[in-house]
Amino acid sequence: MGKPPPITNRIRELRESAGGMSQSALAEAIGVTRQTVIAIELGKYSPSLESAFRIARVFETDVESVFGWQAPPLG
Repeated sequence: MGKPPPITNRIRELRESAGGMSQSALAEAIGVTRQTVIAIELGKYSPSLESAFRIARVFETDVESVFGWQAPPLG
């Protein structure tokens, strides 16, 4: 198995909590394609800082409530 992605997210969970918001609706709200939202949700693509803030704003929360980062071990 591969290593887990360094950036994790709760976008799917947040979409479901927001009344089942679709990936398309989120994509439109933040100005990206549905395919980009899918890739971000799956951890295959890390959003730009601007997109990360836009996503957090859609869900009325802070960036760290949406995204997590696993720092690589030092050394």
